Amino acid sequence: MRDPYDVLGVAKTATASEIKKAFRHLAKKYHPDQNKNDPKAKEKFAEANSAYEILGDEKKKAQFDRGEIDAEGKPRFEGFGAGPGGFPRGQRGPGGAENYEFHFGGGGPGAAGQGAGFDPSDIFADLFGAGGRRGRAPRRGEDIALQVTVSLPEAVKGGHTRVLMPNGRTLEVAIPAGLEDGKQIRLRGQGHAAPPGGEPGDAIVTVKVAAHPLFMVSGRDLKLDLPITFYEAVLGAKVAAPTLGGKVELTVPAGSNGGRVLRLRGKGLPAGDGKAAGDLYVTLKIVLPDADPELEAFAQKWRGGKPYDPRKGM
Repeated sequence: MRDPYDVLGVAKTATASEIKKAFRHLAKKYHPDQNKNDPKAKEKFAEANSAYEILGDEKKKAQFDRGEIDAEGKPRFEGFGAGPGGFPRGQRGPGGAENYEFHFGGGGPGAAGQGAGFDPSDIFADLFGAGGRRGRAPRRGEDIALQVTVSLPEAVKGGHTRVLMPNGRTLEVAIPAGLEDGKQIRLRGQGHAAPPGGEPGDAIVTVKVAAHPLFMVSGRDLKLDLPITFYEAVLGAKVAAPTLGGKVELTVPAGSNGGRVLRLRGKGLPAGDGKAAGDLYVTLKIVLPDADPELEAFAQKWRGGKPYDPRKGM
């Protein structure tokens, strides 16, 4: 994996917005859907995703700049070196014998036994799992947070969709019927790789339900604005109202005002585990016809003979 700064073509002093802009440019340029006949484009797209996974995350970027993780986001292990917190190389003592002096956590000779500083068994536990002195379990790989958007009918009926991973590949995600907006689906073992002996992390997919042109989702209930004529509101009527399962007949009581809410039981989102489905709440919206002289004359006559104030008391 190349240096992520080189991959995105930005300087180490680049701002978060500059890094994001550079990534979007490369992602658009090398997206597999736009380069179906170029096998190298997929590799460049995955490389750009991996680079942005480091530099687009404030915490990981800081760790990379400090040299704590490599370009793949994996912890660096310096091995046997001569720096603080490492294992200095042996030096020749009298008679040619090699003397080794270990300094842990920068505390000087003997600091390891003082309860404050670096414990080498931590490294061996991370590298070799339970073989370390403490018998600690191997570290698990990090999870990956993903998001996918589905339509309201897809959320209601269930099905399958695909989600794009940071490395450029796609995964198929099963959408259970009746899924609510914001729910998460865990794809086990599809996250970041772990140190030797550890299990990979998971991919956590947050499912967003796209806005629908007619229905607004409220938990398991649905809300709908339904236009009606002024004479349907005055005289009452039976009108066709859309639902997720098709149109149904809705009774509008005589004398209904605009804004009146009628409930259709069980016409909201379905529910599993034996729970009842949500309801559909229909708000009546009175719509007047285009300008009509007869209607205007009628309104003027009514205003003169039977005035009323719907805002009285406000």
